[in-house]
Amino acid sequence: MFSVGRIPYINCYPVYGAIDRGIVELDAKLVDGVPTRLNRLMSQGQLDVSVVSAVEYARDASRYLVLPNLAISCDGPVRSVMLFSRVDIRKLSGKRVLVSRSSMTSVALLELLFANVWNVRPEFVLGDAEMANIASFAEEPHDARLVIGDAALRLFDATTPGGSMHALYPVRADLGQEWKDWTGLPFVFAVWVAQRTSPTEPVVMAHQALVQSRDWGLQNLGVLAEQAAQATGVSTEMCSVYLSGLDYRLSPPHLAGLSEFFRKLVAAGQVPDGDFAFLPAA
Repeated sequence: MFSVGRIPYINCYPVYGAIDRGIVELDAKLVDGVPTRLNRLMSQGQLDVSVVSAVEYARDASRYLVLPNLAISCDGPVRSVMLFSRVDIRKLSGKRVLVSRSSMTSVALLELLFANVWNVRPEFVLGDAEMANIASFAEEPHDARLVIGDAALRLFDATTPGGSMHALYPVRADLGQEWKDWTGLPFVFAVWVAQRTSPTEPVVMAHQALVQSRDWGLQNLGVLAEQAAQATGVSTEMCSVYLSGLDYRLSPPHLAGLSEFFRKLVAAGQVPDGDFAFLPAA
């Protein structure tokens, strides 16, 4: 059966909300997974269409077609991709920085920021950055940690001045804002892609359904913010600010930001050089 990948984080609610509610029909099997799992399933040809990390597309662009006008991006703070540190970031040379196992794009962006903006060389260590109980984050020995997704929102809330974990992480950096300050461009964390080998008609139908669902989601962010608050324990107000701060298009400014990210990754030797290839217009 034709299959479509979905990240279970609340940042995907605006794209899948109408599909989940039966308002928009998607004739496909939905497969949930964290970004790295969906990346792997796509690379193995086990999904036809999926949201994937921007880095996954860059690393194997010859396999995929990008679905137009659909992405998860920000033009400034993202709030769900955060570096939380016990010390000033520029004092992290040789220090232990835990990074997420579940998002290649966030880790790649963090590495670029350390090398080019902060001029610091920490020791990167894979950690469990998706722990549901943020109070247990202190258990692993570290000086800073990258946290993504819903866990990042909970920790962001807890590390505000007066929050329960502000003393543990007095320093935090929003990677979306750091990229904006560095380049002046939006940052694209994820794109939707299709296998080049998948049949065209169901891919086009899936793309149309995802865009229609996205359009419904953007018109009903209040409903989705309430759902997100129930799922995460974060306040509805904060969920509303978070979801409304994301952009789900892939406009020329977003493509410029994505191209600059890829250019920097190529220069760093992390991905091969290549060109964008889009799903042809129906």
